[in-house]
Amino acid sequence: MRRLFPVTDQTAPAAATAPQAQSEGRSEASAHVADLVDREWTLDELAEAYAYPAPLTTPGTPAASDAPHRWLRANMVSTLDGAAQHDGRSQAISSDADMRIFGTLRGLADVVIAGAETVRLEGYRPARARDAFAARRAADGQAPAPAIAVVSASLNLDFSQPLFTSPLVPTLVLTGAAASPDRVRDAEKAGARVIVAGDGPGVEPDRAVAALADMGLVRQLTEGGPRLLGQFAAAGVLDELCLTVAPLLTVGSAQRITGGPVLPDPERFALAAVLEEAGFLFTRYRRI
Repeated sequence: MRRLFPVTDQTAPAAATAPQAQSEGRSEASAHVADLVDREWTLDELAEAYAYPAPLTTPGTPAASDAPHRWLRANMVSTLDGAAQHDGRSQAISSDADMRIFGTLRGLADVVIAGAETVRLEGYRPARARDAFAARRAADGQAPAPAIAVVSASLNLDFSQPLFTSPLVPTLVLTGAAASPDRVRDAEKAGARVIVAGDGPGVEPDRAVAALADMGLVRQLTEGGPRLLGQFAAAGVLDELCLTVAPLLTVGSAQRITGGPVLPDPERFALAAVLEEAGFLFTRYRRI
């Protein structure tokens, strides 16, 4: 990152808007911005900028009972004309800076949630441990790398792939109660942990995020695809959207970042931060 556009976090508590607090906040923010403009951010600075809310607690934990039990953020990229992919993949509309943020968000998460189609199209592999985040993860009691959680009703997955056979942290498979018992056995035989998060063939978003939180995986990240993100948004469980806006036009009929039925009422998100590099905007929006 080489430029920073400071914004006021519109989701901040009302108490923080007192005149004195506003003045002090602006002074500190201005000094911080001046230090960061026109130079590349380190991974540690990016990790601070994208840190999850603290504290987060697992359901049933008596301490800090007012803290969120889990936090689900999404990381997506879109062109100026709304395409979430080009020729079926997102890499063509990404950038080096976008991949740095992609790696940072993974480096902070307990679990990365992805739909089966995205796993197949993008060729998902196990998340790896990275030295840049090792101390931070250890201090937060996290595993060396995030678990990958694949959402699939059919379990039509290649369980011979490294994602299942050689992950640093066992891969999770989220499915419904009506999933094929044979495919469930295939997944477990490959080393995956199968989690039932729905009474029918599919996964219910609220049950999926709750089941992961119950396992202590409270820092949650989804990388889509569009149908899965649409389901999370429609269920009201998406807390934050990290959206990269690429300075590209693709035309065509590529998917948007979300897919599915239209919401009865649009859900409002507040802008929390904007970074820029080479015309790419790296935005963060939080649900109000």
